[in-house]
Amino acid sequence: LSLWHSPELLSDIQDGYSVSGHLLVCFSSGYFIHDTLDIIFNHQSRSSWEYLVHHAMAISAFVSLIITGRFLVAAVLLLLVEVSNIFLTVRMLLKMSNVPSPALYEANKYINLVVYFAFRLAPQAYLTCYFLRHVELQGQGAFLTANLLLLDAMILMYFSRLLRSDFFPSLRKGSAGRDVDGEKFLID
Repeated sequence: LSLWHSPELLSDIQDGYSVSGHLLVCFSSGYFIHDTLDIIFNHQSRSSWEYLVHHAMAISAFVSLIITGRFLVAAVLLLLVEVSNIFLTVRMLLKMSNVPSPALYEANKYINLVVYFAFRLAPQAYLTCYFLRHVELQGQGAFLTANLLLLDAMILMYFSRLLRSDFFPSLRKGSAGRDVDGEKFLID
C-alpha cells in the first residue's frame, strides 16, 4: 500500500521517503524482534536457526535504515516478500491438516510458485542488481549489499526446496532413503 499510494518512491530507492514506508519498516522491525525472542524463549533456536539468521539480517538492516533515513524504499520493496508468505502458510497448513482434496493443494502449489517469483525472486533480483550497479560499496551501502547477497542465497535455497518438494518429489530422497534436508516444514 505504501508503494501504491506513493509510486514516485520507486524513482529514488536510495533517498525516497514516505511516512507510511517508515512506519512499515518500524513495525516490521518490531515483528522480527518479537519473532526472534519467541523462537529463543520457546527453545526453538536449534530447529529454526535459519530464521534467526534471517531475522538478525533484517533487524540490523532495518535499524540502519531507520537511523539513517536512507534506502527506505529498498526496505519497502524487500517487504514485498511477505506477500508470498500467505501462500506458503496456506501450503504448510494444507500439508499439516492432510486435507482430503488434493485439488486445493494443487491450485495453491501453482499460485504459490507464481507469487513466489513475483514477490520474492523478482524484487530481490531487482534490488540486488540496483545495489551492485548504483550503490557505493562502502559504509551502509556495502553492509546492505552484503545483506542482500546473503538473502539472495537464502531465498534461492528456499526456492529450490519448494521446487523439489512440490514439483520434483523424487529428488528429495538421499541415497539411504532419508530426506536430504531433514524435517524442515518448508519442504514437508
